[in-house]
Amino acid sequence: QVQLVESGGGLVQAGGSLRLSCAASGGTFSNYAMGWFRQAPGKEREFVAAIAWSGLHTSYADSVKGRFTISRDNAKDTVYLQMNSLKVEDAAVYYCAAARGLGYNRVPRTESEYDYWGQGTQVTVSS
Repeated sequence: QVQLVESGGGLVQAGGSLRLSCAASGGTFSNYAMGWFRQAPGKEREFVAAIAWSGLHTSYADSVKGRFTISRDNAKDTVYLQMNSLKVEDAAVYYCAAARGLGYNRVPRTESEYDYWGQGTQVTVSS
């Protein structure tokens, strides 16, 4: 069973930065597309960013494009989400997810495409 553990969440002021990490174990990390989702209080979980298992393609929600960067380090079985220029509306619980059995260049954006999920890490942004 693949296990994902997020870390790096915390409290920052608007305009600040955070770097989230997601450590994976129990699977072949390099063959999983990886993604980040978030869920704010009273809202549904939404797609944030994803990276194909090839590492050559990424995708971002329009709301974070240009501010967030997803990357992966297969040697460390870890995926990252660098969040810059944070806004109050970015506050949410951020979840790491892994998708198996997808194509080399596939960058999944929907929850149904993911097979494994982390417990989430809280990101709070103050004004």
